[in-house]
Amino acid sequence: MDEIAAIERFGALAQSTRLAVFRLLVRAGPDGVPAGTVAERVGVPSTTLSTHLGILSRAGLIRSRRDGRSILYSADLDGVRALLSFLVQDCCNGRPEICAPLMGIIERASCDCAPVPAASGGVA
Repeated sequence: MDEIAAIERFGALAQSTRLAVFRLLVRAGPDGVPAGTVAERVGVPSTTLSTHLGILSRAGLIRSRRDGRSILYSADLDGVRALLSFLVQDCCNGRPEICAPLMGIIERASCDCAPVPAASGGVA
């Protein structure tokens, strides 16, 4: 990942609604959450949510997929890993063993998250 991509990802997260959406999707894991549930949980209208989801998606932090009439959103774990790796790639001035535990967590990142219950299956 280059610096420009990292800045775009951090910029996408540097807003309270988008950060809340992202954290909700990370907790939900790879199964994802319907757009209507995301809007309800975060407390924003679906039109506002669509803008935020677009920004997060273009930044490479979330993914969407259609499931019937619903669109399910989930965190893009590869994108998250890339961002975290970028942060610590030059760890500790040539002494990567200091950051080894953190890098191990990043490399093993997988989600054993409990699914977020779907309150509604609205379409964004």
